[in-house]
Amino acid sequence: MAIAGNDLIWANFFHLGYNTYSDRDDPDWFATTTNHELGHRPYLRFDTKMWEELTGRIARAGGNAIVLSIGDGVRYDSHPEIAVDGAWTPAELRAEIKRLKGLGIELIPKLNFSTGHDLWLGPYHRMISTPTYYQVCHDLIAELCQIFDGPRYFHLGYDEETQPHQATYEYVTIRQHDLWWRDFLFFVNEVETAGSRPWIWSDYIWDHLDDFLDRMPRSVVQSNWYYWNNFDLNIDRIQAERRGIPLCEPQPGFRRTRTTPFRAYLELERGGFDQVPTGSCDVADDNFPDTVRWCRDHISPKHLLGFMQTVWRPVLEDYRDRHELGLAKFAEGRAVWDEVAATPSGSVSTERSNAPARD
Repeated sequence: MAIAGNDLIWANFFHLGYNTYSDRDDPDWFATTTNHELGHRPYLRFDTKMWEELTGRIARAGGNAIVLSIGDGVRYDSHPEIAVDGAWTPAELRAEIKRLKGLGIELIPKLNFSTGHDLWLGPYHRMISTPTYYQVCHDLIAELCQIFDGPRYFHLGYDEETQPHQATYEYVTIRQHDLWWRDFLFFVNEVETAGSRPWIWSDYIWDHLDDFLDRMPRSVVQSNWYYWNNFDLNIDRIQAERRGIPLCEPQPGFRRTRTTPFRAYLELERGGFDQVPTGSCDVADDNFPDTVRWCRDHISPKHLLGFMQTVWRPVLEDYRDRHELGLAKFAEGRAVWDEVAATPSGSVSTERSNAPARD
């Protein structure tokens, strides 16, 4: 039986606060990217007029949700000290939630608590896992849940907490082993206590496969992200073998620590997690429609909550071309689903998603 497209989350991901990537300017690194906004800035990088235009177009393209990375883009009543110049007030955020609801769009809050993406916390970025840190994080989650009047979901980020992702930083902090899990479960508890469902980026599973399957609460919504253009499992297997990643099926006494970003969708399905697969035009233009097409056939209906498209650029005119492409590919992905759902054979293959992947 086909899932109705309107019953799924059709989300786009945006930043309000953009201080999540580097605590200094590194010209050599920025010269290799197409996004020169990765350094920390003390002011809001967000074009409201462009935002209103984009959100209107998302609604017309069939989008029904936006995950907004808020960070230091709001002047919180509980901790105004972390806000950048030009940050929204809580009242302005409430007004935006209401405006988007009128467009049929559910605004979903996100605060990224990965140590690799928490520069928005200001001085508390250097107080990881201390009593002060826990109190501040509690305050911010509680305040946002109040502003959003009990959001259905709360995205915690929690991605890319590795040394390579902080290679350009002056100050590097990485939680690992049980500390990573203790802090993560603290955030899960904070969100659930506030009445929302936690949602995260799933890349921790790539290098901690069995540990993730054993310890990750099934209440947490998973957004694995795979942005490349290969959707052939056999090609992925060959590439993994070249990188020394074993992809054999689970065997007694053998624990697997690694999988690939692509195959992680199947690992999450095997583990019984609810998923919102995430694509992007950041690496391959057609990744989002390809993601919709592939996940439709490999993730069971009971675990497929929807899809999310990402651009990974600030909402600024300098990056309009990327936002235009992202919207076009989002609409294309939405159409891919609707075309299949409209045919008698349009259905999700639960047999393939529950069986071991065949290479």
